[in-house]
Amino acid sequence: MTLKLVIIGGGSSYTPEIIEGIIQRYDSFPVTDIVLVDIEEGKEKLQIIGDLALRMIEKSTKPINLSWTLNRQEALKNADFVSTQIRVGRLDARAKDERIPLSHGFIGQETNGAGGTFKAFRTIPVLMDLANDVHSICPDAWIINFTNPAGIVTEALLKYSPHKKIIGVCNIPYNMRHSVAEILNVSPDDVRIEFVGMNHFIFGQKVFVNGIDQIDEVLEKLIDSEGLDYSPANIVSLGWSKTFIESTRLLPNPYHQYYFQTREVLEKDLIAYEEHGTRAEVVQQLEESLFELYKNPELHDKPKELEQRGGAFYSDVACSLMDSIYNNKQDIQTVNTLNNGAISDLPDDAVVEINCVITKDGPKPISIGSLPYRVKGLIQQMKAYEELVIRAAITGEYHDAYLALVMNPLVADEKHSKVILDELLEAHEHDLPQFKLRGK
Repeated sequence: MTLKLVIIGGGSSYTPEIIEGIIQRYDSFPVTDIVLVDIEEGKEKLQIIGDLALRMIEKSTKPINLSWTLNRQEALKNADFVSTQIRVGRLDARAKDERIPLSHGFIGQETNGAGGTFKAFRTIPVLMDLANDVHSICPDAWIINFTNPAGIVTEALLKYSPHKKIIGVCNIPYNMRHSVAEILNVSPDDVRIEFVGMNHFIFGQKVFVNGIDQIDEVLEKLIDSEGLDYSPANIVSLGWSKTFIESTRLLPNPYHQYYFQTREVLEKDLIAYEEHGTRAEVVQQLEESLFELYKNPELHDKPKELEQRGGAFYSDVACSLMDSIYNNKQDIQTVNTLNNGAISDLPDDAVVEINCVITKDGPKPISIGSLPYRVKGLIQQMKAYEELVIRAAITGEYHDAYLALVMNPLVADEKHSKVILDELLEAHEHDLPQFKLRGK
C-alpha cells in the first residue's frame, strides 16, 4: 500500500519543516512517497531542498521514497495529499506589494491591504489550474493549502474549481494557542481556543484549559503584560491597550494591529522601509542565508534558523491535519473551510477559520452561533471584501479590482485606490494574465 504526498512549491525554504513533520509522524502517518514539485525558475532551490530532504530521510531510516520534478502532472499521479506553498512572482513580487502602497502612504503587507489583494489576484488563477489537474489526475486527493492569503485562496478554489477536497491552514491559531499556554503555564495540548472570523482576522472568543473557559484570566494577563506577544517572526507586536481589551473582551490575533493600530504600524513600516527596505527584502537576505545552510552536506535536520521566517510552523499544522484525515482521528483543529452554518451571520459558502472535528471525510465545523456584537460589522465587512477579491481574480475586470481595493479597510480611499491599482497592475503585468482590459 502506498501513501503519496506531493508538495507544490517543493523548493520553498519551508519544505524541510514538512519533511521533518512527516518523519516525526511516520508511525501513524506512514508516507511512502514524497514528490517535490516546482517551476523552472525554482529549479536550483528545488535541487538544494531535495538533497537536504534526502539527507533528513536517510538519517531517520524511514522507508520514504523522495523525488523531485518540474512536471506537475506526472507528479500528481496516484497522489493522496497535495500541499501547496507557492509564491507567484517570487519575493520580488512581494517587494512590489509592500513598496508601492507604502510609497503612497498606505500599509504594504503581503496578505493584508493592497498587497494581500494583489497576492490573491496572482495566486488564485495558478491554484485554479492546479485544482483542475488534481481533479482530473488524482480526484480523491486532499489539497492542503497554506499559500497566502490562505482563506481567500481556499474560498476561491472551493467556489470555482471542480475539486472540493480542499482545506486551508495557517500558523496563527497554532501560535496563539502555544502563547496562551505559555502565559497560563500549561501544556498547549490542554488549551483549546474558540476562534471566530476568517484567516488573519480571527478573534479568540473563549480559551478552554482542560474544558474550563479561562478567557477572563488570559485577558487580564494580556492587560498586565501590556501585550502578550504571540506574533510570528514577520510581525512585531505593538501590544494592546487596556481599554481595547476590556471593551472587546476578545483575544486579538497579531494581524489585527494592521486594522486597529493602523497609524502606528504605518509609521513603523515607513521607518523600517527607509532603514532597510521592505520585509520582502529582509526575507530575501534570510532566504539566502537559509539556502547556504541547506547546501551543507553535513546538515541532516531542519535548522533552527527557519523559525525566523514568518510562516514557521505552517508545515507542522499541515502535517497534523493530514495525519488526522488519514487516521479519521476526529480531533479538533483550526482550519479554513466552508462555514456551512457554523457562524450564523456569514454565508454557508463563505470560508471561515474555525475549529473543526477532523474526519476521514474532511473537517466538520463546530457551530458557534452568532458573531460577537462587538466585531460583527467589521468581520462581515472583511468577508464582503474577500468576496470582491475573489470575483476580481476570476473575472479579471478592472472595476472589480478597483472595488476590492476601495472596500478594503486599509485602503478605503477612492482616488488613491485607483492610483495604487494602476501601479500594481503595471508592476505585476506578467503574473496577471486575466487582467486584459485596463479600463480607466
